[in-house]
Amino acid sequence: MSSKSTNKSNCSGTSSARSKQNARVGAQTPIDAKLHVDFEESKRLFDYSTSIDFNISSSTSNVPSSTVSAYLQKMQRGSLVQPFGCLIAVDEQNFTVLAYSENAPEMLDLAPHAVPSIEQQEALTFGSDVRTLFKSPGATALQKAANFGEVNLLNPILVHCKTSGKPFYAILHRIDVGLVIDLEPVNPADVPVTAAGALKSYKLAAKAISRLQSLPSGNISLLCDVLVKEVRDLTGYDRVMVYKFHEDEHGEVVAESRRADLEPYLGLHYPATDIPQASRFLFMKNKVRMICDCFAQPVKVIQDKGLAQPLSLCGSALRSPHGCHAQYMASMGSIASLVMSVTINEDDDETDSEQDKGRKLWGLVVCHHTSPRFVPFPLRYACEFLIQVFGVQINKEVELAAQMREKHILRTQTVLCDMLLRDSPVGIVTKSPNVMDLVNCDGAALYYRQKFWLLGVTPTEAQIRDIAEWLLEYHSSSTGLSTDSLMEAGYPGASVLGEAVCGMAAVRITAKDFLFWFRSHTAKEIKWGGAKHDPGDKDDGKKMHPRSSFKAFLEVVKWRSLPWEDVEMDAIHSLQLILRGSLQDEIADDSKAIVNVPSVDDRIQRVDELRIVANEMVRLIETAAVPIFAVDSSGNINGWNGKAAELTGLTVEQAIGMPFADLVDNDSVDTVKNMLSLALEGIEERGIEIKLRTFGHQENDRPIILVVNACCSRDLNENVVGICFVGQDLTGEKTVMNKYTHIHGDYVGIMRSPSALIPPIFMIDELGRCLEWNDAMQKLSGMKREEAIDRMLFGEVFTVDNFGCRVKDHDTLTKLRILFNGITAGEDADKLLFGFFDRQGKFVEALLSASRRTDADGRIIGILCFLHVPSPELQYALQVQRMSEQAAASSLNKLAYIRQELRKPLKAIVLMQDLMGASDLSREQRQLLKTSVMCQEQISKIVDDTDIESIEEWYDCLACCYLSVDVCFFE
Repeated sequence: MSSKSTNKSNCSGTSSARSKQNARVGAQTPIDAKLHVDFEESKRLFDYSTSIDFNISSSTSNVPSSTVSAYLQKMQRGSLVQPFGCLIAVDEQNFTVLAYSENAPEMLDLAPHAVPSIEQQEALTFGSDVRTLFKSPGATALQKAANFGEVNLLNPILVHCKTSGKPFYAILHRIDVGLVIDLEPVNPADVPVTAAGALKSYKLAAKAISRLQSLPSGNISLLCDVLVKEVRDLTGYDRVMVYKFHEDEHGEVVAESRRADLEPYLGLHYPATDIPQASRFLFMKNKVRMICDCFAQPVKVIQDKGLAQPLSLCGSALRSPHGCHAQYMASMGSIASLVMSVTINEDDDETDSEQDKGRKLWGLVVCHHTSPRFVPFPLRYACEFLIQVFGVQINKEVELAAQMREKHILRTQTVLCDMLLRDSPVGIVTKSPNVMDLVNCDGAALYYRQKFWLLGVTPTEAQIRDIAEWLLEYHSSSTGLSTDSLMEAGYPGASVLGEAVCGMAAVRITAKDFLFWFRSHTAKEIKWGGAKHDPGDKDDGKKMHPRSSFKAFLEVVKWRSLPWEDVEMDAIHSLQLILRGSLQDEIADDSKAIVNVPSVDDRIQRVDELRIVANEMVRLIETAAVPIFAVDSSGNINGWNGKAAELTGLTVEQAIGMPFADLVDNDSVDTVKNMLSLALEGIEERGIEIKLRTFGHQENDRPIILVVNACCSRDLNENVVGICFVGQDLTGEKTVMNKYTHIHGDYVGIMRSPSALIPPIFMIDELGRCLEWNDAMQKLSGMKREEAIDRMLFGEVFTVDNFGCRVKDHDTLTKLRILFNGITAGEDADKLLFGFFDRQGKFVEALLSASRRTDADGRIIGILCFLHVPSPELQYALQVQRMSEQAAASSLNKLAYIRQELRKPLKAIVLMQDLMGASDLSREQRQLLKTSVMCQEQISKIVDDTDIESIEEWYDCLACCYLSVDVCFFE
């Protein structure tokens, strides 16, 4: 099929979904570019509705490629960011600054003071090392992140300004020239989330995720309604909507939760231009998009002149909205927004395997607020995780709906084909079901041998004849035509048909005969869903507002129907081929496919120390809960507090004056001598472990283990006159640690044992980093232990890319992440059927059991995982069992056949017995008949029995019956 209209390309059967999507994007992008130019050139005089109608109806070839390129450059590389944070771009190898936003020096407290220093003025310049701006832990974390494959998995990284100590979340992503670092100030009232905060952020959304997963399947509307309520409770926005994209790229609000005084948008449809294709591309790159204040003055990004082009801001959370979108938000009273993309698997039949499937944008979760609003990164991350779970659910529902629809079409196709085999083609329009039940349409018609059969809303017979002649004249080289707009397809009489008939699918069944399906205009299908807006009300169409967009959408679709979907066109094509075959009409172009149209002070105050006097010092030392003792310059004890006496069993009177060396265990003599020597020289050591002997009733006990700090005592001339030791008793901890070491050694021995009895085991910490990868796991996966240890389980060990252990798809990783995050949140763990490809490409499927690991305080510190893989013996036993079951099923099938064959003669025997019983028989004959009836009843019981063993048990009985019959006959 063919047509002159190209804006709605919808190839049936022969073209993949991806290629059609690319075609739509290619056709829509110039229109988006032209609208953007119109807005920029005439902001106050910009008539939104008229511009949409004009640009969509105009040819995209009229838009110069330079206009499209400039538009895309501005969208992706606009060099403007929002002022709630600052941006720095650096070289990935040496962290030298390539670009930064103009507010970065002020936000990072690098702005020069009234008496500036050179260091301050040059802290942030092109070529400077960005790590020098932050304190050591943050700089180290940035360095580590740069060496990580999936850098976004480590977001956010907590950094502190070196000058002021102000905390920031550093959010990193890679671009073509290096790393972009978005820096967002951390509210001092909030508890900062460290790197790899995914597992902690999950707790924020755990309740909502559980609610989604508890919903019954088969109801997308309920799923969306629950989501918007949960997202609104989680984020606090005034309005939350689910916005779904249709096949022709236009959008619809399918769910909404809003403040009671706000105008509803539920049920509104919007033209494809409302969310340009360039914006949709950015939503695929950056799944969560936040605008804090659409009225805020954007901040310019200045960059090194050595860069060839403006910095790409596609993945930046700070990217400023373009003017048209900011105006749209302002017009609808929305000052702040949060948009999250919902992606599902592409429905592309050309892909051979699940992991090869791409992702497409199903829709958006849109949050609006009537005042400026900032959502911190951990909460945004939690929302992103929630939307990932929602995407998995939606993907399942979409696939289920498609399967149900295909089944319906297949059933209808089967019935129609049966009609064609039994009757002339007229039956498919005169009987039920008919051709209207095959696809969604408003009417259908059969034009066959100059006669007409009309169903539903159709053109008149004369108009159908005119359409057929037009098809034969202008589309004779094809076997039919499908379009959602007869007017755009070039049919001269389309205006006469009006809104009743806009879309048509027609197939040729003979040289001059046609089968038609008709659709009315799209606006007829729109449901308001509680919106209080009357389509007839007057509205200012020049404003960019949802109602204006809806009005513009109605104008755009006034002469257009819903598009014909692939599955529908496949069904129509199949019916066409069957019809043509049944009518035995040989057409030369029979093999031709149907073509469709279509951010103080750090000094520490020591006031308390200055107030301490000697008597307070003595009191504190005597009552201290830690051992404190002192040694003079000769090495003799001159101070010994109550705790030291308690631990060693040596009283103060006994200790004073004793050489310190006599109190030390032999293992620590050298350590103490070295410590005393250094202290007399003024060098104070800290954290030194020593052992002291025990005395009195504790003499036979083990030595007391102390960790001590040495503090020099000085006279007025600053000469060292003694040493004071402040210690901490670690004897109990050391005892426990020794036991733990023994247990741990046993544990490690078991864990890393090559024994076949040890299952595959791996372990992660609370951040998702792999801590253990035992021998069995190495053998199963082909991945060595040193390759897995200290790597992130998600993204480095298990991944969808061609490194580590590759899983089938993103959904597998999401399910595993949900399981682990649930465990870290304190939920009970369920077993998960988990599969991955080993290093040799072999698919391994196992049952994964996970349990939480806790510390002494009961805090969850990680997860321990076992993989239950069936042994070869078990697999063999299962195979034998399956073969036995198959053999038993085969025997039952044979038995069913035999029973069926026996029932017919048994019925005849019963008939003859009835006839004989009604006749006049002698005594011997009646005895013979009675015996025959008994045998027949016995045989009937056997025939009706489905238990083979029971049949064998009755075998002897049956033989006896036959013997009785033989005896009777002989007598």
